[in-house]
Amino acid sequence: MQSQFVLHAALQREKVESFDRYPFSLPVVRSLDRVALHPKMTYFIGENGSGKSTLLEAIAVSLGFNAEGGSKSFSFGTRRSHSELHEYLRVAKGFRRPRTGFFLRAESFFNVATEIERLDEDPFGGPPITDAYGGRSLHEQSHGESFLALMNERFSGQGLYILDEPEAALSPQRQLAVLSRIHDLVLDGSQFIVATHSPILMAYPDSCIYQCTQEGLSQVDYEDTEHYLVTKRFLTDRQHMLQALLERRDDA
Repeated sequence: MQSQFVLHAALQREKVESFDRYPFSLPVVRSLDRVALHPKMTYFIGENGSGKSTLLEAIAVSLGFNAEGGSKSFSFGTRRSHSELHEYLRVAKGFRRPRTGFFLRAESFFNVATEIERLDEDPFGGPPITDAYGGRSLHEQSHGESFLALMNERFSGQGLYILDEPEAALSPQRQLAVLSRIHDLVLDGSQFIVATHSPILMAYPDSCIYQCTQEGLSQVDYEDTEHYLVTKRFLTDRQHMLQALLERRDDA
């Protein structure tokens, strides 16, 4: 366990003046004490607004990543939208240091791509940053293609990768490709922390899944996640589910 890059994240509850204001009013934060992180793969799952992305963001910023995404060398800010939660977290690190790392936010990856182009326009800025992403502008690719270029070209072994809803631009087939790439990187000593809605991406076997609910944060098995259960039920009993979903009653 001590070989992993990040061991756990703990909320310094004594510093919080009130749990009645955002982000401390979120159930996942209100009940947070300490969350242990898996040496290979940790997932945070939950409904929209459950606080999983807020918690993931706070962990990333606490570790020195830019709030809008990118590597630790990125310092741009398009619009301040991140919470102050990172100021109240204590993140414990292992004795090993990652060789590289990246914070991917699906909603602001466009801004990261724009910043890369801006930096590459600087004649005194050194070698083109785009080369580390496959040599082709991320803006000249589809959203899904740019995500894959990031994972295949920029990500490498011995890295710490924090991903917020990476499935946003990916087809099911490409989610499978990402899962395979993640496994390659894990085998090469990388650690992942991921917030996702995808039952495909959260299926990685050697992992820990934390579910964010109104009751707070709890560990859950893959087969017990709502994402898995709802998807399985829909695929195995599609006609009955559609009938229930699409039925309209005449209440007049």
